[in-house]
Amino acid sequence: MTTYIGQSLKRFEDAALVTGQGSFINDIVLPGMLHAAVLRSDFAHAEIKSLDVAEARALPGVAAVLTAADIAGVIPEIPSRPMTGVQDMDVFNAPGHPLLAKDKTCYAGQAVAIVVADNQYTAREALELIRFDYQPLPPALEPRNAVAEGAPVVHAEVPNNVAMAVTQTGGDVDAAFAEADHVARQRFDAQRLAPVPMETRGVIAAYQPDEAMLTVWNSTQAAHRVKEHISDMLQHPPDGLRVITPEVGGTFGMKDCIFPEDILVPYLSLLLEQPVKWIEDRQENLLAYHGRGMDLDMELAVKSDGTILGMRFTVFADLGAYFLLTTASAPFNALRRVAGPYHIPAVELKMIGAITNKTPTGAYRGTGGPESAFCMERSLDMIARDLGLDPVDVRKRNFIPVDAFPYETATGVTYDAADYGQGFQRALELADYYGWKSKAAERAPHEPAIGVGMATILKSSGASGHHREERARVTIEPTGDVSVYTGISPHGQGSSTSFAQIVADELGVDPSRVEVRYGDTAAFPFGYGTSASRGLIVGGSALFSVLSDTRAKLTAVASHLLDCSPGDVRLEGGRAFDANRPGAGITFPELASAAHNGELLPVGLEPGLDFTGSFTLPDNPHSFAAHVAVVEVNKDTGHINILGYAGVHDCGRIVNPMLVEGQIHGGIAQGIGQALTEGVVYSPTGQPLAGSLMDYAVPRSDLMPDLVLDTMNIPSDTNPLGAKGIGSVSTVPAPVAVTNAVLDALASSGVRHLDTPLTPEKVWRAIQQGESK
Repeated sequence: MTTYIGQSLKRFEDAALVTGQGSFINDIVLPGMLHAAVLRSDFAHAEIKSLDVAEARALPGVAAVLTAADIAGVIPEIPSRPMTGVQDMDVFNAPGHPLLAKDKTCYAGQAVAIVVADNQYTAREALELIRFDYQPLPPALEPRNAVAEGAPVVHAEVPNNVAMAVTQTGGDVDAAFAEADHVARQRFDAQRLAPVPMETRGVIAAYQPDEAMLTVWNSTQAAHRVKEHISDMLQHPPDGLRVITPEVGGTFGMKDCIFPEDILVPYLSLLLEQPVKWIEDRQENLLAYHGRGMDLDMELAVKSDGTILGMRFTVFADLGAYFLLTTASAPFNALRRVAGPYHIPAVELKMIGAITNKTPTGAYRGTGGPESAFCMERSLDMIARDLGLDPVDVRKRNFIPVDAFPYETATGVTYDAADYGQGFQRALELADYYGWKSKAAERAPHEPAIGVGMATILKSSGASGHHREERARVTIEPTGDVSVYTGISPHGQGSSTSFAQIVADELGVDPSRVEVRYGDTAAFPFGYGTSASRGLIVGGSALFSVLSDTRAKLTAVASHLLDCSPGDVRLEGGRAFDANRPGAGITFPELASAAHNGELLPVGLEPGLDFTGSFTLPDNPHSFAAHVAVVEVNKDTGHINILGYAGVHDCGRIVNPMLVEGQIHGGIAQGIGQALTEGVVYSPTGQPLAGSLMDYAVPRSDLMPDLVLDTMNIPSDTNPLGAKGIGSVSTVPAPVAVTNAVLDALASSGVRHLDTPLTPEKVWRAIQQGESK
């Protein structure tokens, strides 16, 4: 019997992509298409004194120019996603998010006007003709300062700039700190990051008045969500609206939100009754959306042997000027995920979400996990250093034991089955931890220092609220060809391949007979898209549930045709046969054809093979990862070279190991970028200093070390596939594993802590200051 689940099949999606046959949004050209360009604010915080678009409107070739005044009372503001059902907030006061700036601008890059013209060059020329006068206002830039008394107020409806606040407690924290032999305290800065997807955002809208049909192409993670918001905000009937997602060249969370262009471009097409296209350039992309951006305070109370007694943790989140759909998710996740794989009996957790005059933040690969894991894993290394312990032993001493699952944290989060000690030990072996520690001790003072760092983390996957649900449809033609329809909308995950493998195993067919269809609201009317590693866990489980009904009917038909008990029917190798007479059987196409022919079916069985069903995730599964990094630091230059990197991941039952490995590689690359090179930097006046990839340093391939990887496969009982997330898991430990390695190398120089990115200049200055003490 051939089993496809667990095989490293090459992605079915890749043939078209690597041969240039894929269709991305900028590849789409429609007759009579107009082109849009957006005027953006040059100021972080400024009053709009005047805005004159008359000259721009008069330019030949310009079809329309819109400002806030043109859409006032016509299109509502961008909605935020409430946190109800996830956590009762002490404060949740999301400011209104206008599509176009009204009386003032609140961050550099905010949309002020949109121009539509015959071509993109004329549209950009028209932008230059818009006359405006701004009166700069003092900006609020850092979250701690923004919520302090006397700080500039960004929005009148948020008078103290506090848009979110929550406190969670569990256990007796005061007693834990009173009993402690040692308390580790540190303030951490998780710098802002730009997601930098390979493909920027883009929207095309085409309204056909004769059919009253508005078709929108959008490079999004969630076509159905885009349709819902366009329909609501433009008051356009859902049955006259279709949203299509072509190939999507990456997103990392950015394309899971609703942006002004997502609504304005369809509105303009309705207004002009012509197709309108807008493609974001790289500078706009760097200004539109950021991840991370938190100041964090950590206090850990421990015994002299490193056992954790209690924790106080405070997050000051830089939310930016407005809420996007996922703005609230990251800081809340940082709060609830901070305990990681450790038993911490008493906690006091606080989060304050501050409005600032910066680009809005939202979910970015890991969504709060890397920020809190950085604090916990750095603190454990500091504890080991302060108490003269091995950081390996500190972690092992505090792991939640295997027999404690399902385990409920002090704040009520439940973890599913795992074995953290086993995964950690395997990572140490793969990395040759003790061998590298010996080599580090042998280094002479004048030689580059070797450091070894580690991180052990958890990552919750599967989303929350109504996003726990997904649906699927399976149809089988009389030819035996299988079509799968899903609301999952992948952007590089390989869902077509993994879903085909699931179908192949359940129905006994070759994966090549399976076509997976997604990203078109007309083809399948329901879906919450791809985010939070929910693609396989929720979407795949919905498919698996539907396949159960599919298999049951095929078995009933085969039982009738083969004159045997349903329990003896086997669907394997493209055939249906009687287990007691393997030679007697029919091909899968013959079985499918019979299922469509009422004359060949048993009494009471309707012809046809069309099945729809759903799955709702009862609770989120938790993936585990253990990473060990080995670095070499040149003390004369501050340059860091990664000598070795090992990682072990528990992502439950694996459908396709090759896809898992690819996800891990990408996550580690992004984590190394956070650790060493990346960061969105602002001037004191709120000007972002990275306008292109010449300024924003994504990691290059030559920075990536050889990776030594392994997986554990402890199934989760939260879903029928036994799957746990993998898409963002490796991004969580990578930044702090590398940072711990660098700080281990710098320990002899007296350097206790550095925040990322660990640029050569920052490392060199720290060495000079440390050695001068």
